[in-house]
Amino acid sequence: MTTNNPNNETVISELFTIRDWIRYAVSRFEASDIFYGHGTDNAYDEAVWLIMSALHLPMDTLNNFLDARITTPERSKLAGFIEQRITKHTPTAYLVNEAWLHGLKFYVDERVLIPRSFIAELLNNDLSNGDLNTDSLSAWIEFPEMIESAADLCTGSGCLGILLANAFPNAAIDVIDISQDAIDVANINIANYGLEEQITAIKSDMFSALNGKTYDVIISNPPYVDAPSMAALPAEYQNEPQLALGSGVAGLDHTHTILREAAKHLNEDGILIVEIGHNREALEAAYPNIAFTWLEVSSGNEFVFLLTKSQLE
Repeated sequence: MTTNNPNNETVISELFTIRDWIRYAVSRFEASDIFYGHGTDNAYDEAVWLIMSALHLPMDTLNNFLDARITTPERSKLAGFIEQRITKHTPTAYLVNEAWLHGLKFYVDERVLIPRSFIAELLNNDLSNGDLNTDSLSAWIEFPEMIESAADLCTGSGCLGILLANAFPNAAIDVIDISQDAIDVANINIANYGLEEQITAIKSDMFSALNGKTYDVIISNPPYVDAPSMAALPAEYQNEPQLALGSGVAGLDHTHTILREAAKHLNEDGILIVEIGHNREALEAAYPNIAFTWLEVSSGNEFVFLLTKSQLE
């Protein structure tokens, strides 16, 4: 995994402990133009994540291993990862094949978007206990155990589908994506959590292959980046599947399809929850007769909307 950087051999021969490698990585990251945003926001946290995960050590055991000496093959691996992070702007999540969302770890690689979604905040442990406040979903889902079916459209790695399964333990879950690569990764995560009996991964261009299936809950974190923003993305985001990011000139192409077709796939009293990034103003302008409910998440109430089946009809 080493690169052709002429300094690698020297680095590998001079850095021996985890403490050494964290210091080195932080220095290199600080001197580089890498962009944070896939789980960390600074050089130190990025370095700890990369090094501990690459060595298969739990993050919360850092202090126990700071002065542990690592082997030559491990040092070579770390040197290669650090070079790739800096020179290729490869996100750390892809280097170590892991990402975290709402406290759960997911396998990821370059075939899928690195998990991030405000919807994850709504599918929390409180939901499973039926203890929701009115800012989340309790006004629409009084008894989570009564939800029998749910779907995650544009699932990517399957992360939100797994959170759906945790939130609604009695529900059959479908996770849906147009990309066979994404379906393959989703199945890895489904198997890692032992949810093969509850979650089914379906390859489909939006609703096209669902054959009349209906659900109590449909969620989606679809592509929603508009064309100007796509052109300005940092290199780290350009290393992600562009199919999972862009959605036309205004960033709403996928959302238009969802709004047009979701009602046919919702049961009576079913609800639709969709994340749309910074497109609230454009969406409301496009649908002036729909009274969107905007759900409160950590960054405000402009990113995730909820509609009932009756509103969609």
